[in-house]
Amino acid sequence: MGASDPVRGAAGRRELPEVADTEALGAGLARILRAGDLVILDGPLGAGKTALTRGLAAGLGVRGRVSSPTFIIARQHAPGEGGGPGLIHVDAYRLGGLDDLDALDLDTDLTDSVVVVEWGEGVAERLVDEYLTVRLRRADDSDVRTAEWEWVSHE
Repeated sequence: MGASDPVRGAAGRRELPEVADTEALGAGLARILRAGDLVILDGPLGAGKTALTRGLAAGLGVRGRVSSPTFIIARQHAPGEGGGPGLIHVDAYRLGGLDDLDALDLDTDLTDSVVVVEWGEGVAERLVDEYLTVRLRRADDSDVRTAEWEWVSHE
């Protein structure tokens, strides 16, 4: 791991000039995640939330193609051959609030999976005591994205 690789509990920032850089950041973040972790992705349309999730999935070694769960709300990816955690990928954009989130029963999935929630800020935080927030931004005049991440604790 390099000096700019994510560290559990630490905040970070990285420029992401290419989609492959976004996926690589996801794979790096996956190395510090474990079953029971919640990752909340924030950013406008086209910021790279699903690309980051593809990287997370690759880093975790889960099965199945990762695509946006916009129309089905949540996709479950089983653990891979290595025996690591599974991945639950949620798009909270169309959820009406906490009741809709509760209906997905994500707190049960958190026992053996990493749960990634796109558009989850302000909705999903109450599922756990500590979670990782990743904010993705893209400047209006550039395709370069910026990711900032931090661990947030309710304590």
